[in-house]
Amino acid sequence: MEKIILDKKGIHEYQQNRAPYLMIDFATEVIPGKSAKGYKDLNNGEWFFKVHWPKDPNMPGMLQVEALVQMCALSILCLPGNKGKVMYLASANNLKFIKKIVPNDRLYIETKIKSYKRGLAICEGIGMVQKKMVCKAEFNLILPDEIEKYNLRN
Repeated sequence: MEKIILDKKGIHEYQQNRAPYLMIDFATEVIPGKSAKGYKDLNNGEWFFKVHWPKDPNMPGMLQVEALVQMCALSILCLPGNKGKVMYLASANNLKFIKKIVPNDRLYIETKIKSYKRGLAICEGIGMVQKKMVCKAEFNLILPDEIEKYNLRN
């Protein structure tokens, strides 16, 4: 499949998160079913910097994971027939928060799908600031519309 580049408008076409909970600004490379890369520019006005922590503002760890999840979800949502569908985070493991992400940082995100079958994606992602890893996680995403096709219960 060919690589897809998505600005914020394009991201909105494929997934349903919106401001202030949209944690990605630009997808520089989406390979449907395989991987997604892009970034989030963190400016002083981000809502979470005002509350986490006012005297030492930094991006909460769970929002870092959400940024990885949202980027990775584009890999599945860009597959034919998935545009605009809802994906959910089912689990997250081996979370690492290595360095604080602060106002005016650009969080580069690289994600990949290790396996995708029947609506369940096994994924991993890393976040980097100035070419240094600041966070990473392994996580599972589900696409409920796809999972329902395989529900054998009557």
